[in-house]
Amino acid sequence: MADVTVAMVKDLRERTGLGIMDCKRALVDAEGDSELAIENLRKSSGMKAAKKVGRTAAEGKIGTRIENIENGVAVMVEVNCETDFAARDENFVKFVETVTNKVFDSRETDIDKIMASGLEKPREELVQKIGENISIRRAEVIEGSVTSYVHTNGKIGVLVALEGGDDELGKDIAMHIAATNPQYVNTSDVPEDTVLKEKEIYVAQAAGSGKPTEIIEKMVQGRVRKYLAEISLVEQVFVKDSDVKVGKLLKNASAEVTRFVRYEVGEGIEVEEVDFATEVASQLNEDK
Repeated sequence: MADVTVAMVKDLRERTGLGIMDCKRALVDAEGDSELAIENLRKSSGMKAAKKVGRTAAEGKIGTRIENIENGVAVMVEVNCETDFAARDENFVKFVETVTNKVFDSRETDIDKIMASGLEKPREELVQKIGENISIRRAEVIEGSVTSYVHTNGKIGVLVALEGGDDELGKDIAMHIAATNPQYVNTSDVPEDTVLKEKEIYVAQAAGSGKPTEIIEKMVQGRVRKYLAEISLVEQVFVKDSDVKVGKLLKNASAEVTRFVRYEVGEGIEVEEVDFATEVASQLNEDK
């Protein structure tokens, strides 16, 4: 049996919102597999979808650059530091711009290769200057007709590749994606195993309802349709007009989203909270 650590319990609690001991028992039953523990918890308790791995705790900025919107090239990067104060530092902002331009010129997205292209020395100098660790986390390059949007705080960025439409439509779609965080363009893009896993959870949740099998099947189908609509861009209600879905907005403009990328600073990066870990350790020890 895998050892269940304080950090594992802490992470599962943050992702599910459930109690410490519920999380510990779920991890023990799943032999330390947090994803399996979440599936089992959802089946047994009706819990809603868990948060993504980690917490949005790291700081930094998103950088973008586009040239020649039609048949052009667009890049987006995420550069991290330790505090929001440092993220607003003029020297850090200039470094983000330098990284963005380097990616644009090279079309390179491999972080090791980007760093090896002459950015390691200025990164180290900036670390010395502002006293915080700095890292280039990720980069994206999209060619074609692309529009970008970066939220005013510099922490959420979106690239949208469109066929048809115009730049104004592209910006509206990009802002929508920044606000709603869809996972796919169309429902048909959702992997079959993802849909099957979600359906399995809904079936398990409905099993104890006492309703006839055919009613349960209809309930499950309805919940699956709702789930797919929530994570698919074209099925979402447009944030600037609640009377129209994004798919209809695109159709009216004879346009199609072929691809999008959304970055949010720090998503998936966890920063340990010592006080909470101490609290968890204390309660786990009491349970032994």
